[in-house]
Order: sequence, then C-alpha cells, then structure tokens
Amino acid sequence: MNKAVFLDRDGVINREIGSYVYTKEKFVINDELIPALQLLQQNDFLLIIISNQGGISKGLYTIDDVDELHNGLLDVLSSNGIEINAIYFCPHHTEQTRCLCRKPDSLMLERAITRFEIDKDRSYLIGDHERDILAAEKAKVTGILIESNSSLLSVCHKIINGEI
Repeated sequence: MNKAVFLDRDGVINREIGSYVYTKEKFVINDELIPALQLLQQNDFLLIIISNQGGISKGLYTIDDVDELHNGLLDVLSSNGIEINAIYFCPHHTEQTRCLCRKPDSLMLERAITRFEIDKDRSYLIGDHERDILAAEKAKVTGILIESNSSLLSVCHKIINGEI
C-alpha cells in the first residue's frame, strides 16, 4: 500500500487571497512549497491535491479555467522534479447543490484512497480550514491544520520524522 499527502489548494499550495483564485495572475505559489513537496516525494509519499472549487457552480469561472490553472501549476512543479499524482476538485457549492465530494465531506479523498491503494494509517491531509480536517477525519487519514499561506516545510519535516 502507498502512503500519501493530500494537499488543499488555496492557502496551502497557493496564496489564499480571500476571493476565488482562477486566473494565472492571481495564482501565486506559497513560499517553500517546492522544497516541501520535493522532500515528501523523496520520502515516497504520493502527492494529491484535494480542492473545493465552488466558483464553478456559482458561474464565476469554468472547469476549463481550473484545468488551465492546474496545468500551469503542474508545469512549474514538473520543472522542479515534482510529480503530482492526481488533482481532485469539487465544482459544487452548498448555495447551489448538495454533494458528497465538497469538503468537509470526503468523497474526493475516498476516490483517491481507492485508486492509488493508499494506506490511511500512513497518510495525511494538510489544510488551512476546519473543513479540510473534518474531511480527513471522515476518510480516516491524519489531518494537519496549518495557517493559510504559511510554509509547509516544517510540517513536512515533522511528517517525515514521524512527529505527527
């Protein structure tokens, strides 16, 4: 079985700006993200992004906009030797529809766990909101709450050293 680190997007991978991030101009990678992900990958963790993208349901942007943004992110990470194994995002918003994929629900995590044969006992979700941690609990992986836009490097060292 594989071990994984699930990563929320806005606030963990890129700057949380208080509004929807769906253009390249607003997408700014957080400090020390590259060395943090390199460290996890060097220690055999799968890297999977799990993100709510409710602006799609609200009509603010499209799935194509999200895909374009994610492809740009994947290019930057790939040029630094980092492979993201999958990106899962929920296009729904509670104001528009109910679903099981939007965090704090755990369907995105459960799909990844099944697809990649992930050992939940050796896997983590890093998020910057309580809904991320609730999704982790429902999926039975360890949730790690960080401050929005903070460096992941120290958290990743703690994961690698078995301190979390």
